Amino acid sequence: MSNTPVVQSDSYLTLHYRIVVESGPGAGSVFIDTFGGRPATLQMGMGQWAPGMEQVLLGRPEGDCFSESLSPEQAYGERNPDLLQWVSHEMLKQHAGDDAAFESGDMVSFAAPNGGQYSGIFKEISDRGALFDFNHPLAGRQLRIDVDLIGVI
Repeated sequence: MSNTPVVQSDSYLTLHYRIVVESGPGAGSVFIDTFGGRPATLQMGMGQWAPGMEQVLLGRPEGDCFSESLSPEQAYGERNPDLLQWVSHEMLKQHAGDDAAFESGDMVSFAAPNGGQYSGIFKEISDRGALFDFNHPLAGRQLRIDVDLIGVI
């Protein structure tokens, strides 16, 4: 019987990982890659990774190296058109200042009513306000994750 620890729903992990975009704009590009530097840490069940991404780690033994393709549903979900929203000029000034200038693709953070923060990607500005996409940048994309599971506690 092996004493090698395996990933549980509440495990604390040390790992190297790479997320590669497999579909949509930027297909073939690397979203994040820790293999060239310090390993990452991940506390399972705390929302650091999407639940479907954590699911592929469950039951894997320490020392495992693997790659897994994930559908949008397993990763960050499908794009939600309701998360493409107009922000008033007043709200934009309140959060970014009067002299803020944005370029398409800029990530802008806003204060949430509960005291947290949420971010959106600036799309365009008009007399109506500024259009932001509040979907996760990887929503709607098929992804591949490459993992080297260094430690499991």
